[in-house]
Amino acid sequence: MTDSRYLKRTIVKEVIASTFLNEERALRIYLPPGYNEVLSYPVVYCQDGEEFFNFGRIATHANRLILDEGTEPFIIVGIEVDVKKRTAEYAPFGDLHEAYTRCVAEEIVPFIEQKYRARSEERILAGDSLGGSLSLHLSLLYPREYPRVISLSGAFYQESQEVIARERDLSWLDVYMIVGLQEDRYETDHGVFDFVDLNRRTRDLLTERKSTVSYTEKDGKHLWGFWQQELSDALMYFLNR
Repeated sequence: MTDSRYLKRTIVKEVIASTFLNEERALRIYLPPGYNEVLSYPVVYCQDGEEFFNFGRIATHANRLILDEGTEPFIIVGIEVDVKKRTAEYAPFGDLHEAYTRCVAEEIVPFIEQKYRARSEERILAGDSLGGSLSLHLSLLYPREYPRVISLSGAFYQESQEVIARERDLSWLDVYMIVGLQEDRYETDHGVFDFVDLNRRTRDLLTERKSTVSYTEKDGKHLWGFWQQELSDALMYFLNR
């Protein structure tokens, strides 16, 4: 049974007008217990924000970590997405990819850091599937500004691997990767892929370029039922240091 303390949380909804996307974008912002304007906080920026909150139960995980595990309080920003435009925005071959990454880095992050007590030197990018690969792409597009990435079964297609391969020195980058062993034949909207192989290849590309990589394979499918169980460890990897 879930401790009732974990369910008492402050979640603020914001909407920003994006010049790059020429539309409004909704955000969900989790503020930790005892949020105080005098202090400053690390921030986790989640792609597929609505799913991280609804299916990943990230706010509940955060409350438990802060209240019971001694984790430093942190803010979570969930960036919502229109599923019809998700591939166009998240995939490196998508026609909205550049506009979306600029929206995150040049509009959403500055908005959060201006309005909330967010620590610019402790940003963490998080995503599942294409959201995981998008988080890594965003980190590479803005070197050293986003050195911490959580990838849950990242969709690291050939285009993503080619982007990584062009890099020489990624010693500033720290990536937490996990993938389910039952993701070896996962059907996407543009083909069937072996996500285990994609993640292994990506891990190797990153480590060859001197990135710090925490890599895990476990029994699991390409579903939130798997990722939800792994979120606490992923968060603690960066926040409990």
